[in-house]
Amino acid sequence: MVAMPSEANWQVTFPGNLRWSNATQIVKGMVAYGAAAAAEIDQITRRLKARSGEPDLDKVWMEEWSREADRVAKVGDEADAAGNAITAGNQYMRAGNYYYSAERFIPPGEEKLAIYSKALRCYQGAMARLHPDIERVEVPYEGTSLPAWFVKGRGLGKRPTVVLFDGMDNAKEMSVIFAGLDLAKRGINVLAIDGPGQSEPLRLRNIPSRHDYEAAGIPAYDYVASRPDVDPSRVAAMGYSFGGYHAPRICAFDKRYAACVCFGAMHWNVYDFVKGHAPTDPRQTSGSTFQFRWVVGAPDNATALEWSKKFTLEGVADKVTCPILILHGESDRVVPIEHAHKLYESVGSKTKTLRIFTEAEGGAEHCQVDNRQLGVDFIGDWLLKNM
Repeated sequence: MVAMPSEANWQVTFPGNLRWSNATQIVKGMVAYGAAAAAEIDQITRRLKARSGEPDLDKVWMEEWSREADRVAKVGDEADAAGNAITAGNQYMRAGNYYYSAERFIPPGEEKLAIYSKALRCYQGAMARLHPDIERVEVPYEGTSLPAWFVKGRGLGKRPTVVLFDGMDNAKEMSVIFAGLDLAKRGINVLAIDGPGQSEPLRLRNIPSRHDYEAAGIPAYDYVASRPDVDPSRVAAMGYSFGGYHAPRICAFDKRYAACVCFGAMHWNVYDFVKGHAPTDPRQTSGSTFQFRWVVGAPDNATALEWSKKFTLEGVADKVTCPILILHGESDRVVPIEHAHKLYESVGSKTKTLRIFTEAEGGAEHCQVDNRQLGVDFIGDWLLKNM
């Protein structure tokens, strides 16, 4: 694991506190897309540092991000009431991300759901005002459905398409903004979907995650292939962060996908990841100890740890035969770089690319969050050549 610096820098806002630093970095990564503001993040982190000695740090985190989200959302409401839709949309997009960050370390329950509901209101308000051409769709899934946004690529006729699944703690709205819009500029459609155990399905529909994620990937392909604006022979599966497990799993068992993208490799065995999220000091982990348990719907952490053994690419990666791209950062503090090399060595694809971003060029953090544009640009250009 990459060591944290002893002094604060752009990547590590809170030295000694990986949880807060990683979560802050995720929001910082949205600044380039107008979905967060550097000055607002600075105000929040200043207040957090002033309260870092309080006993309940998860509550402190929630209060300060919610405080700023409330302020920004109120500005959005006032702008909307005045008929200034674009201004309102800009405020709502930032507020949505701040609310989503605020609920990050709150255990499942009424308080977490209330904050997420605020995030979703703002996200949907932003999408309606800023991107009215992006379709809100439902993908059939085992008697119910999974919510998604369909971003149309530039051009006419049937176009290549990416099915983009979230990580363990981001959301389809974030995926649209930091990846969907840029891929669409290249003429690539994007289905940004909240899959089982992710964002909206987990919180509002009680749909947990599963190790056999092709159960979500198969109907997602069926949906996009049914559209008149999609070339069914040029559909890629892409996963962000925890999606670095989902995407190769999907492509291993659904050969209709023409390409696979891991926007950040995941632990070869997710068991290692889950076990590593239970240190004595919670500040030494990037996530909450309840997160995986909640995501998979396990009754307790011991059961979740046992279930996590099923989340492995052993005996799976070699079945991936389509072109595959694996991106990783040399300073990734969530998933050690050796897991990216292990995945690259193990996939059965004849066409495979491993792109490691260095500190010198940027994009060296988890999923290139320190310069996400570098990762998205590489993905977009690679897809056009390999799908």
